[in-house]
Amino acid sequence: MRVLARFLAAATDVAHFPAPGVPEIAFLGRSNVGKSSVINSLVGTKLARTSSTPGRTRSINFFEVRWPGKPQPGLIFADLPGYGYAKLSREISQEWPKFIEPYLNDRPSLALCVALVDANVPPQESDQQLLEFLNASGREFLVVATKSDRLSNNQRHNALRTLTEEYPAARLLSYSAKTGAGRDELWKRIQQGARSFTGTGAFGAATTD
Repeated sequence: MRVLARFLAAATDVAHFPAPGVPEIAFLGRSNVGKSSVINSLVGTKLARTSSTPGRTRSINFFEVRWPGKPQPGLIFADLPGYGYAKLSREISQEWPKFIEPYLNDRPSLALCVALVDANVPPQESDQQLLEFLNASGREFLVVATKSDRLSNNQRHNALRTLTEEYPAARLLSYSAKTGAGRDELWKRIQQGARSFTGTGAFGAATTD
């Protein structure tokens, strides 16, 4: 699937959010789980900044996504600050009530939350807390197990089984930003979320590689 994407805004306050409009897809997860890498692999370019330093993303970064030949954006991707990194967890947790919780609770154009978990580590309490928060808020969400290319087939199967047991109510998808495994399926889920949000079929126009 080929799309065109560009940076739209960085927000550390509700007043900085772009005006709500087209469906928004939020990407959430622990620091260093690979949010930016997943976003970049979806759009096919280095759109979101990646870093080996956990906690580098401190704002909600909004990216406009449109289909080739379409003058108006079809989606907005929102890259949210990571959580769970010891040196930054307290500082970031203090920021949640200021702009992150209002975004997740009140944003009228938020269609789907993509909760990223690392397939290489056991389920984390902070991830469970995020899913409980999303469930309580009534948001549609999908759990994506990142960095699956680092596991053998048997290890990947066991990891996904563990995650399924830990998060039985969640829709789960295995993903690798490095190999592209799961990319088409994640795009399919994103488009389904956008269609459900808008009630239209306008999101099937993107081209497939």
